Amino acid sequence: MARRRVRLGAMVTFMACAGTLPLQAMARDRVHVVGSSTLYPFAAAVAESVADGAKVRAPLVESIGTAGGFKLFCAGIGENTPDITDASRPMAPQEVAECARHGVRQVVGIRVGLDGMLLAGARGSPVFSLSREQIYLALARSVPRGGRLVSNPYWRWKEISPELPDAPIRVYGPAPNHGTRDAFVALAIAPACERVPEIRALPADERRVNCLSLREDGAWIDVSQDYAVLLRRLVADPHALGVLGFSYLLNNPGTIQAARVDGIDPTEQTISAWRYPLARPLFLYVKEAHMGRIPGLAAFLQEFVSDRAIGPDGYLVSRGLMPLPEGQMKGEKAKVERLVQLADKRSRAPDR
Repeated sequence: MARRRVRLGAMVTFMACAGTLPLQAMARDRVHVVGSSTLYPFAAAVAESVADGAKVRAPLVESIGTAGGFKLFCAGIGENTPDITDASRPMAPQEVAECARHGVRQVVGIRVGLDGMLLAGARGSPVFSLSREQIYLALARSVPRGGRLVSNPYWRWKEISPELPDAPIRVYGPAPNHGTRDAFVALAIAPACERVPEIRALPADERRVNCLSLREDGAWIDVSQDYAVLLRRLVADPHALGVLGFSYLLNNPGTIQAARVDGIDPTEQTISAWRYPLARPLFLYVKEAHMGRIPGLAAFLQEFVSDRAIGPDGYLVSRGLMPLPEGQMKGEKAKVERLVQLADKRSRAPDR
């Protein structure tokens, strides 16, 4: 997918791993952030806010998808690698191993808020209320029929259940480089898949493959670009649904409408309370080894978890990022404070 960049006068936070690093400042004089398209607008807003009063060069913020962000982040330690990657899913075990292979071993993951994934359609299109079982039957590559698994035979929603609209099954969704795709499969499809008797009869490896595999016959359409492109496709195709984050509904209320999932509407309240079934946390991962070595890194982290940004009336909340429950947010702020103290200690130590 094409990279989106923003140069703003401050700092940005991102996925963390650290290895051995000389105790002296790096030559690079601005923060480098890569990762999730979902988190991109929030990271850019934080960077802009910090830049307003900061005395550091503008950070480079790149939207390349969660998987792409992890790949760059795990390439090593030092000024030629990113300081932060933001992610719309947790780092996978194989990504942790990849970081370790390149000397990136001390990683701090910070949950910065909640998002709700939507199945949304253009305003004025049929209104959907879907169970996760119906989403599974519509989008999985193989589904049960007659006691065995077959290639998905459903082409219209009404074929799955008579109360659903008589509309074609056509869903625009993020390509495999997006963490949102992984999270959508894990939350919307896998739970229903894992309850199917024909699936439960399979060996564990086959069960996993079946429950994570989406259709490739045109009913699910990968969009590898950013979500603005997906939104435009959705608006141009009134018979389709699309997988988007909650911020797109909040910022485009006259353009799209969201489906209910398991009888629950996606709202600020249902997402923050974890009642909406497709609510998920969003992450920053930070390299400990870069703390105190890159100007503005500590300040960016502090701003991202500040009340001004993610408090009840914060500017990130107004853009669609839901705050964590108070007790959980307190724990994330403690992680940031430890990193800030580490950066301060290093900045005061004599170069070696």
